[in-house]
Amino acid sequence: MASGGSGPGRPGRPKIGWEFFGSELRRRREAAGVTQQELGERVFCSGSYIGQFESAVRKPQLELARRFDEELDTDGYFSRMCEELINSSPFADYFAEAAEFQTLATTICEFSPTLVPGLLQTEGYARAVVEAGLPFEPEEEIEQRVKTRMGRTRLLRGPTSPKLWVILDEGVLRRPVGGPGVMAEQLRHMETMGMGRRVLVQILPYSSGAHALLDGSMTLMTFDDAPPVAYTEGPYSGQLLDDPALVARCEASYDHVRAAALPPRESLDLIRTMAEEYEREAHA
Repeated sequence: MASGGSGPGRPGRPKIGWEFFGSELRRRREAAGVTQQELGERVFCSGSYIGQFESAVRKPQLELARRFDEELDTDGYFSRMCEELINSSPFADYFAEAAEFQTLATTICEFSPTLVPGLLQTEGYARAVVEAGLPFEPEEEIEQRVKTRMGRTRLLRGPTSPKLWVILDEGVLRRPVGGPGVMAEQLRHMETMGMGRRVLVQILPYSSGAHALLDGSMTLMTFDDAPPVAYTEGPYSGQLLDDPALVARCEASYDHVRAAALPPRESLDLIRTMAEEYEREAHA
């Protein structure tokens, strides 16, 4: 396989695709005389998962690709291919797989305690976030990252866009990322998306006190033809979770937070009120 893919988080074009990965997995498995169920048992996943990898519905993590190499005696073929595909993503390596799943999801439920999620960010807000996280990077790198982030927002404008349900901590509205003008524009954008029924937004008020997701952000994704997954993220790290029992715990925690949040109409009223405050401040 050709090498030389771009590094993690850098834009680039894959020399191979996940469909090719899947077709090669099927070919090597059948050549070894192993069924999907048998291979799944050997690498500690279900036979149906193997079928989803072979049809490119799911993308295996690197550790699983290494197990394929061990069980099918392919001398690192699948792990090298997996690394190439991950490194060719324009996203940070720990987020690349989650970003792929978002394009396939039928529903996306996000909880964010600190900032507006990427799918809802305006360009001004995204630039302020990127600049704050990369204060020493050249302007070209900042612009490329902003462009990549804004490219993700197209997911909500397509005819098959997923249903997006977002719960934000109240602090997200009150932290003036980029200044009052940027925040006013960002909140108006969320208001418009909510009013247009493209997105359902709820605000978790300070008055709710302790809640089930105090530890950090979380994203839940469901699919038409695959089991749900969860994604959790911290500074410079992220984890995609597909163990059914663990995903079920994540779903229960999200439901608890959803129950503690303001209803959608009251949430939009608060977003509108905060937008007006930022607009007055910006024009003062």
